Amino acid sequence: MTYSPLALLARGEARFTGDLPLPPGTLHAMVAVSPQAHARFSGIDHSAALAEPGVVAVLTAADIPGINDIGNLFRGEPLLAVEEVHCVGEPYALVVADSADAAWRSARKLSADWQPLPAIFDVRAAYAAGQLIQPPRTFALGDIDAVWANCATIVSGRVELGSAEHVYMETQCALAIPRDDGGLKIHAATQSPSGVHKAVAAISGLPMHLVDVEVERLGGGFGGKEEQATPWACLAALAALRLRRPVRLQLDRPDDMRLTGKRHPYSADYRLGLDAQGNFLAYEAMLYQNAGCTADLSTAILERSLFHATNAYRLPNVRVTAASCRTNLPSNTAFRGFGAPQAMFVLEAAIRRAARQLGIAPENLQRQNLLRMGDAFPYGMTAADDRATASWDELSSHFDLAGRQQAVADFNANGSQLRKGLAVVPVCFGISFTATLLNQAEALLHVYADGSVSITTGAVDMGQGVQQRIRRVVALTLGVDEARVHVASTSTRSVANVSPTAASTGADLNGEAARQAALRVLAGLRPLAAELLACPPEAVVFADDAATQADGRRIAWPELIVAAYARRLPLSALAHYATPGLHFDPSANQGRPFAYHVMGAALVEATVDVLRGTGRIDRVAVVHDVGRCLDPALDRGQIEGAVVQGIGWMTCEEILHDAQGRLLTDTLASYKIPDLYDAPAIDIRLRQDAGAAGLLGSKAVGEPPLVYGLGAYFALRAAMSAWRPLPDEVQQTPLTAERIFTQLHDL
Repeated sequence: MTYSPLALLARGEARFTGDLPLPPGTLHAMVAVSPQAHARFSGIDHSAALAEPGVVAVLTAADIPGINDIGNLFRGEPLLAVEEVHCVGEPYALVVADSADAAWRSARKLSADWQPLPAIFDVRAAYAAGQLIQPPRTFALGDIDAVWANCATIVSGRVELGSAEHVYMETQCALAIPRDDGGLKIHAATQSPSGVHKAVAAISGLPMHLVDVEVERLGGGFGGKEEQATPWACLAALAALRLRRPVRLQLDRPDDMRLTGKRHPYSADYRLGLDAQGNFLAYEAMLYQNAGCTADLSTAILERSLFHATNAYRLPNVRVTAASCRTNLPSNTAFRGFGAPQAMFVLEAAIRRAARQLGIAPENLQRQNLLRMGDAFPYGMTAADDRATASWDELSSHFDLAGRQQAVADFNANGSQLRKGLAVVPVCFGISFTATLLNQAEALLHVYADGSVSITTGAVDMGQGVQQRIRRVVALTLGVDEARVHVASTSTRSVANVSPTAASTGADLNGEAARQAALRVLAGLRPLAAELLACPPEAVVFADDAATQADGRRIAWPELIVAAYARRLPLSALAHYATPGLHFDPSANQGRPFAYHVMGAALVEATVDVLRGTGRIDRVAVVHDVGRCLDPALDRGQIEGAVVQGIGWMTCEEILHDAQGRLLTDTLASYKIPDLYDAPAIDIRLRQDAGAAGLLGSKAVGEPPLVYGLGAYFALRAAMSAWRPLPDEVQQTPLTAERIFTQLHDL
């Protein structure tokens, strides 16, 4: 059977971390967690847990041989709490037993003396109390204070954006195996093998060369396994190191939902000013990010919110300030879009309020104010082309925006209890890690004596198809059949110091490193091929599983490799790639943080039953900028998945806590995610551009399309407004059936 990374997933044969065969003598671990949102504690009582059958050990922070801190951006994130906890669910001890059930059961038998302290859950209350992860940051452009007097229309408002659960298929999981040299082998369900690598070495007191982290693939991540996979790997490592036995830790679904962070909820105030012709003159916003109790990646996510606060619109005068606020909830973390969708939603809400005040269609304001070539972003880059307008116009013409607007108006005129609405959402999304140092990758390529090829990179496949992209790039570069190329699991022993698979950079960075490695091997093979074909080296073409020259003479790839091995030529290469031209000065908030921007636009149509309060998304039409499309199926799949995920965030996925900070929506019975019946028809046009800056001219697809899902909220609101005018109350997500009903009926 031919190997294919995607075929394994499709057949259900792909093996994840939780599926790995357990070595003999494997123990299982589970954490004891705080029942308090904020408290001091002392006197941990182990006795009841240790009395349980099968329990081997109870470990606390005192058992950590290295540093009890797994903070990445900032220190102050203990692996196990000491004396004080800051959220419900914070681990303070680890129970190790001979079965997962015994560990789970026994962890709940631990107790301590708790002294409750004041807790804060509201983000604005945290800001008022000065509970900040770091001081607020501001991105600005133009002279906004001087321009307000020139505005013919000024609108202002408030937005409350809810959180969302990642709901990856595979819950948090790690398997730690002691090595005979005193080191550790870690199988981790993580998007960041090097992040786990560093943290495990730090908590264990081992040099990094004695720790090996391997990731075969993930059963989904969406950002939830970028930073928050680290503590579970570290806890398994701690137990394995102490007990010198393999240790597995895997959370069940309710514990995963209770103990891990979510998409950051935001609260925001905005003000938008326009001239008499409807041109945007000024935009000001204050973003309050609910970080939870520790930094995690919150400040980096906040920074990306600032980068994307103006989305695809030309705004000559801007001031956006953002504050990462500390509350007593589990630390929120990366989620597909990484703060950009939250900021974009605020501006879209402002535009629609302006359209209502002016009595015109929002689409008119949007189209009029799209980015043009040379327009400046607040962070120092300029728009390189007019693809924002081109994408919008292609959407408008191909999917007949004017006709759809008229059809909606005609439907709403019939006076039934059903009302329809539509919304168009553009996107302009920068591609690169905004931390410049992360924009680098390594790849290790081997050509074996039979002509088969193995490539190892830092990219982690989590269902997005990055392995398939890298496989195709290597095959295209070497000129061989894809069946010859195998993408090996990511291991810190093979490639070191890798960046997380995140920020839509996995294929760009790791694919380019793989391409460079392939080119190095070809550079050694070319003179040999020229000799065998009796032609100049520059005349050799590697394609169709052979080396050929102009007159048709060819030598098959396997034959060439046999000859190269006989000549003792190098058939392996390690390559490093760093995205060129990137720089950013965070003290001035100016630079070139992105390699390129992805553009696009989506039309979302919705129907609301105004008597029952139910709503559905009927159809989404998308025009998306992909550069050179390397795999249409992968690109379409990423767009479809992102759109549905965005729709879920906007319409049904609601995170709720009680007054004590305990998560109420901790199962898929209480937390609604979109299913097949919620997924609309999605029509996609892949807009291809020659000369794009990404991998082989392609562009990243993972994160930008989630923004299209924002249109679900605004399309539903438009349908509701077609029945009765809605007051300009605080706009709050998700727009659940309960909210639709209460807003329509003033309840």
